[in-house]
Amino acid sequence: MSGKAMKIAYKPVGLLLGAAAGAVSGLIFKQVWKVAGHDDDAPNATDEDRGWTEILIAAAIQGAIFAVVKAAVDRSGAAGVRKATGQWPA
Repeated sequence: MSGKAMKIAYKPVGLLLGAAAGAVSGLIFKQVWKVAGHDDDAPNATDEDRGWTEILIAAAIQGAIFAVVKAAVDRSGAAGVRKATGQWPA
């Protein structure tokens, strides 16, 4: 399979992995926020009762967790494809 065909064939796999990464990172963030935020619910940007600092810190933590989990899942998926097919999905 050519590099271009492999890239196209990997797209659906990448989308599924991205969705899984989002779900996993959301669960991790909820647990981290319970410890860091002293509250079971993380603030939403439109939460009137929460301050700017708390909202921005929550967003930064959530973004960092998502980026790390997504990178780990994407990298693992690509390595799995290479192991199965002999080609990196690029």
